[in-house]
Amino acid sequence: MRKPAGIERLYVDFDSFFASAEQHLRPELRGRPVGVVPIASEHTGLIAVSREAKLRGVKRGAFVRDARRLCPEIVLVVARHERYVALHKDILRAIDTVLPVKGICSIDEMVCALAPSEQNQAQALGQRVKAAIAHHVGPTLTCSVGLGPNELLAKIAAEMEKPNGLVVLHPQDLPGPLLSLALTDIPGIARGNAARLARAGINDMAGLWRLQPKELRRLWGSVEGERLWMGLHGYAVERPETQRRMFGHGRVLPADWRHLSGAYACARTLLAKAASRMRRGQFSARALSLWLTDRHSAGWYGEERFQPTADDPSLLRSLARLCTLAERERPPNERLRSVHVALHDLVSNKDLEEDLFSFTTEAEIKRRQEHLSLLADRLNAYYRGPLLHWGPWAEIPGGYAGAKIAFNRIPDAEDF
Repeated sequence: MRKPAGIERLYVDFDSFFASAEQHLRPELRGRPVGVVPIASEHTGLIAVSREAKLRGVKRGAFVRDARRLCPEIVLVVARHERYVALHKDILRAIDTVLPVKGICSIDEMVCALAPSEQNQAQALGQRVKAAIAHHVGPTLTCSVGLGPNELLAKIAAEMEKPNGLVVLHPQDLPGPLLSLALTDIPGIARGNAARLARAGINDMAGLWRLQPKELRRLWGSVEGERLWMGLHGYAVERPETQRRMFGHGRVLPADWRHLSGAYACARTLLAKAASRMRRGQFSARALSLWLTDRHSAGWYGEERFQPTADDPSLLRSLARLCTLAERERPPNERLRSVHVALHDLVSNKDLEEDLFSFTTEAEIKRRQEHLSLLADRLNAYYRGPLLHWGPWAEIPGGYAGAKIAFNRIPDAEDF
């Protein structure tokens, strides 16, 4: 493994991105406590909180009623995912005026690679990136910049002096600046892994630093533990390219949709969005899964398998069969909380072999359905809405069915 002697990565991490985006888009919100919610409801939670609201004790994930109690003057706004994606693209263009973006980690996090000739001016480049964003996008969208020998240490550096910070972790200074951090400040160490480390007698960064790579691999139960050790110790860690495993969407059900018919209507819409994404990716699926959860996060799971399929009518029929099965197997009148659908066991369309003997009427109908599904995709993308669809289309309160920003997925324009 190579151990860089200088600063090779610059990590950009935006501060309270959704809330700052709303303050950027609506100048009257600047300087005021802002919370972003997924839907206009008093019974939902905040998905983003401005720094002004954080200073009053409001945290991301807080229920609306608790946020109002802590901060009566808080302004709640419904998330506008398509606007955040547009800002994300503006930000990428601004950064690119200083450095090329090597990787997009999420909607508000990206990493740049520094060439050997740039490493001795790493801190100045960090300042230039912040200035370019302020100039080309706007000063309200602040970011924290971290610089380090690899991506993990640069990301840790970006978190160390939020908001609007700039921190450099030089390889020769390790582990010094890391020792004051909590274990859960390290990306990849959530509460579950921290508890696992505690059972092994590791309660702080000094203890973690003393471990050997094979020990951390054993504690993690996978190679990820060893990768974490290498990253913390300043080695260049290149992860293998991940393979697409599924296309899926989930949704917490609105209060008056928390029954099987409401979940089915929602699942149809989510499945249509997932199938459209799958077709754009040039995949077909060999399995469809449906999850129905209750308020205790328990619930029902069903799966149906089939020959590689990408057309909406076939997939919707499969979903209908799963919902019929759920109706028979679930307790009657049980209140549901969320619904999730996933298309998985994927096969690339270029790897599908045409069956020379598949000239049956059924095969011809399936080919026509696939052609019509692709045609519907193009028309829906052009008109930015469900112009063509099979069967009823449920307008889910809050919108953004299939187009919400997830931590590791930024929707395409066609998703909206």
